[in-house]
Amino acid sequence: MKAVLQRVSRAAVDVDGKRVASIGRGILTLLAVEPDDGPEQCEHLMERIAKLRIFADEGMDKMNRSILDIGGEHLLVSQFTLLADLTKGNRPSFTRSGSPEHARILFEQAVETSRRLGVPTQAGIFQADMRVELVNEGPATFTLQSEPRR
Repeated sequence: MKAVLQRVSRAAVDVDGKRVASIGRGILTLLAVEPDDGPEQCEHLMERIAKLRIFADEGMDKMNRSILDIGGEHLLVSQFTLLADLTKGNRPSFTRSGSPEHARILFEQAVETSRRLGVPTQAGIFQADMRVELVNEGPATFTLQSEPRR
């Protein structure tokens, strides 16, 4: 799994002109599922996101607090294009992406795992044409990649 995390003061997802999810301060995660990913990778990645210290402490001089520490929210958006291969030609190849069926299962697991870890979590709609709006704090953007299954 590959994730791009953006520390936000707010973020939202619209589908067909309707707001389907929105959060205040927290993390917007764009998430892509690879063919070899399984439940273990999903669980580990969501635990990392929940514990990642990317928010400033009270002194505002260090990133020392997690989303759990600040009582933040999490917005997950499925985005297979994170796995695009752009090494040849001018058109991206998506052969490194998991099948839609496989990706849906793990995306739904990611949402449930984030909630189970105690983070108020919302999600975009899987395979929908979404409009994602965000205000990136910092800006602060991070990438995470899960370890492949053994």
